[in-house]
Amino acid sequence: MGQIKISEQDIVNALCLHIAHKRKISPQEVEIELMYDDDYGFSAEAYVNDRKQVLITANIIEALRFWLENEMNIDPFSAAIELLLDDNEGIIAYIK
Repeated sequence: MGQIKISEQDIVNALCLHIAHKRKISPQEVEIELMYDDDYGFSAEAYVNDRKQVLITANIIEALRFWLENEMNIDPFSAAIELLLDDNEGIIAYIK
């Protein structure tokens, strides 16, 4: 499979799809804000029906595995996922 770069928008899309699937709602009902902190690493805030949920790195990886399986038809557990903060592209992921 080589290396695949996942854009920040695709990470947001993966989180929207995963949360929507878990809550049995439309992905359009989910808003995501990705964040990076030097002390805490990667995280995100999800907003659904005016309620905020804080997501940690493990939740982001879980959503990316869901996205890989359902949208990309890639075995999600055979892939190594690495999140990176890029100066130009924001938060991206590499799938190896």
